[in-house]
Amino acid sequence: MQYTTQMDAARKGIITGEMEAAAKKEQMDVHELMALMAKGHAIIPCNKRHTSLEPNAIGSMLRTKINVNLGISRDCKDMDMEIEKVNNAVKMGAESIMDLSSYGDTRTFRRRLTTECPAIIGTVPIYDAVVYYHKPLKEITSQQWLDIVRMHAEDGVDFMTIHCGINKETAGRFKRNKRLTNIVSRGGSIIFAWMEMTGQENPFYEHYDEILDICREYDITMSLGDACRPGCIQDASDISQIEELITLGELTKHAWEKDVQVMVEGPGHMPLDQIAANMKIQQTLCQGAPFYVLGPLVTDIAPGYDHITAAIGGAIAATYGASFLCYVTPAEHLRLPNLDDVKEGIIASRIAAHAADIAKGVKGAADWDNKMSAARKRLDWEEMFRLCLDPEKARRYRAEAKPEKEDTCSMCGNFCAVKNMNRILEGEIVNIYDE
Repeated sequence: MQYTTQMDAARKGIITGEMEAAAKKEQMDVHELMALMAKGHAIIPCNKRHTSLEPNAIGSMLRTKINVNLGISRDCKDMDMEIEKVNNAVKMGAESIMDLSSYGDTRTFRRRLTTECPAIIGTVPIYDAVVYYHKPLKEITSQQWLDIVRMHAEDGVDFMTIHCGINKETAGRFKRNKRLTNIVSRGGSIIFAWMEMTGQENPFYEHYDEILDICREYDITMSLGDACRPGCIQDASDISQIEELITLGELTKHAWEKDVQVMVEGPGHMPLDQIAANMKIQQTLCQGAPFYVLGPLVTDIAPGYDHITAAIGGAIAATYGASFLCYVTPAEHLRLPNLDDVKEGIIASRIAAHAADIAKGVKGAADWDNKMSAARKRLDWEEMFRLCLDPEKARRYRAEAKPEKEDTCSMCGNFCAVKNMNRILEGEIVNIYDE
């Protein structure tokens, strides 16, 4: 092979099959995509061992992609149910699945994903280490943390969230600057606790070069985890968050020196008025590397509706530079999502992503809306159902309140503006009450 990673290929001017497939989806020239990848502004997560993958590119100038978090936990350990969620998520348009399994036979589940699933697969090795070694946290060695990273690489995952940015220095500043909700990142809290109990440096930071060598070997995208992401709007944009982001910017540059693809993870909970500025700060500090955000959730008071608070924040974030939205379900903060929750979360996230794509002028984004509008003008209900994000729900809503006349809906009936405008412009008489 003439190249090691997709970034290496892009820098050498080699067009890969993955680039061609991704560029076609973006309706862009493959050389344009290759140029973005060479600079680190776009990535194609694609482990060489994930043979079932249908490649997608991620970058702020491209269509906004969405990720769906799933996985097995102690309280919900039905592997077949999680696989069903995966399959449904792919059918509903999710480009990425992140396996957050934290219980039981995690490797079997992970290998099923990389064998069967066409979506990008991501993991958080730090969770799996706790499960795999099955011993007290403080007894896990630095080498054992790194061995789990290699295991996930061998299993074919396309990107890994590695919490490299919280080192002894940033941890010390976090302790000196109190937060309302401390650290809410699971991975961040685990590595922080390990550092506190052992007195050692974060092994993912200390041995970063070794991790990059693994990523380069398998062409894994490094997803730089934000251990200090804000867990409430009060903590947004604080010292801990921004200092970690500075460190992640340095780590991004170092990964690029080894031709390793990178994306950077971000907030979290954040008020509306801070989102655009945070996107700009990330683009500056991380030199245009794709930004992967959870939400952001724009208020803390909506358990049961956090797919909505996240979609609001996600639409703004993607408009101003985020490339990749991690979905949030109505079950966020409450429980593991069921099949219905997963669907609600995906739909909300896709709405946010598409709205942002329209706002930032992504090629072809508004074509979908224009087709829907043309179908509405014609009162072509079947075409409207075909084009909408959730045809099943749209059909059900219409069927639940069947109108007297098929060419209208039960909201307006004969008062339908679309119907009456079509008729009057065609020279017909419109009576409304007499019809």
